[in-house]
Amino acid sequence: MQKTYYDPADLRKFGKITEWSEELGNKFLEYYGKVFEEGALTAREKSLIALAVAHTEQCPYCIDAYTKDGLQRGVTKEEMMEAIHVGAAIKSGA
Repeated sequence: MQKTYYDPADLRKFGKITEWSEELGNKFLEYYGKVFEEGALTAREKSLIALAVAHTEQCPYCIDAYTKDGLQRGVTKEEMMEAIHVGAAIKSGA
């Protein structure tokens, strides 16, 4: 079987983005963390949004991460599928 671009082991390296540019990497991680804090939307709702966007952007790493995150937050498979279909409908109609 041919090796693909996606390697699930690479997802664990996300936090290492500071290695090549510590200042910018830290600023990004700070922003990223802030975005996912509870606010007007719950962390659970944000996880569903992230999963839908991950599918429209076709990022296997994000799909993996936010599927796991959603399940840990009690998001059901039915809720995930509905969110993904909303994203797909918007993407196809845009």
